[in-house]
Amino acid sequence: MYHFLDEHLYFPHPEVVKSSGILAVGGDLSVDRLLLSYHYGIFPWYNDNEPVIWWCPKPRFVIYPEKVKVARSMKSYFNQNKFKVTYNTCFREIITHCRHTPRQNQGGTWINEDMINAYIKLHKSGYAMSVEVWEGKELAGGLYGVILGKVFFGESMFSIKNNASKFGFITLAGKLFKEGFYLIDCQQPNPHLESLGGEFITGNEFQTILRKNRMEWLCYV
Repeated sequence: MYHFLDEHLYFPHPEVVKSSGILAVGGDLSVDRLLLSYHYGIFPWYNDNEPVIWWCPKPRFVIYPEKVKVARSMKSYFNQNKFKVTYNTCFREIITHCRHTPRQNQGGTWINEDMINAYIKLHKSGYAMSVEVWEGKELAGGLYGVILGKVFFGESMFSIKNNASKFGFITLAGKLFKEGFYLIDCQQPNPHLESLGGEFITGNEFQTILRKNRMEWLCYV
């Protein structure tokens, strides 16, 4: 049995999550609910014509900013200044590209119109950010995610030009490392993120980091 949410703003504790990773079903995508969910490492992921499904998988796939891997093939991109990276200049365009970019072995993405509108509101509230990768004046790739305290929760990325999203991710990781971030949450593993240094940590380890992050975040809001 899953926990079914109503209009009240709450989530069951992540420790009760099922082996599937599904924690709860229902509720909405309001800014307040999304903020509460991410503080505990809970995120929405569902298809059209389904209720909102909330996930908190264990173990958790993460990247520590200081441990990001830069492959030899990527170093030439940086040596040649192949791309330019900006932040938060076109959030809507980035999330829309993430929605429509074809992906191997996938018929589509979970990013529907409700998700787009919800994360745009989160961005306008200062809690979601985009990373844009440019080749000249042309958008070459990018990614977006949620930023709370010293944790970045990656949501999705895309490339129009080869390795553009990797370039953006590596650049972002360097920025987060300089700013003292604890963690980049990748949610689920894939070969792309594994090549960048992704690793599994236990649910308890993940929640310990989030608990520390919440306490520090609450001291500054």
